[in-house]
Amino acid sequence: MVKRSKTCLRKIKVLALDVDGVLTDGKIVIDSQGQELKFYDVKDGFAIHLWHKAGLKTAIITARSSKPVEVRAKDLKIGLVYQDAFPKIQYYEKMLAQYKVNADEVCFIGDDLPDLELIRHSGLGAAPANAAPEVKAVAGYVCRNNGGDGAVREVIELILKAQDKWDEMVDPAK
Repeated sequence: MVKRSKTCLRKIKVLALDVDGVLTDGKIVIDSQGQELKFYDVKDGFAIHLWHKAGLKTAIITARSSKPVEVRAKDLKIGLVYQDAFPKIQYYEKMLAQYKVNADEVCFIGDDLPDLELIRHSGLGAAPANAAPEVKAVAGYVCRNNGGDGAVREVIELILKAQDKWDEMVDPAK
C-alpha cells in the first residue's frame, strides 16, 4: 500500500538503498576461507539499470563494510556508496549535498532499525515485506516482495510508472 501520493512519487530523483535485507535477503554467508558471500536478485539489478537509463541517480548507505557490496555497486554503476555508514543520517545528508537534492526527492529503501531515520526523512521511505515491524509502520510503501527477492524492482517500477517512464524504459519502441 502506498501512503504517498503520485505527486510525491513524481518528485523522486534519487534511489538510496540499504544492502543487507534490501538488495540481499539479509543473510551473511562466510565461506571456509573467511570470505563473505552475498546473493543478489538479478531483477533488482536490471531495474537499477532501467532507473539509470531514465536519468535518475542511486546511492548505497550501509552500516557494514564488505567487498561484495563494492563489487556489486560497481557492476550496477551505483553513483555513491557509503559503507561503515553509522549513524546513517550523516551519510544521507552527505548524499543530499553531493547530489544537490532535497529529502523529498529521495526514495530510501531500508529494512531494519538503523534505517528508521532515513525512511522518515525521505520523500518516499519504502520497506521490503520482511522488514522489521517498526520500519514497516513508518514506511510510505511496504513491498509485497522480500528483500533480495524483487523488493527493489517493485519500488523502481512503482516510481517509474508514476513518472510515466516505465513503458519507455521497458520498450523504447512504444
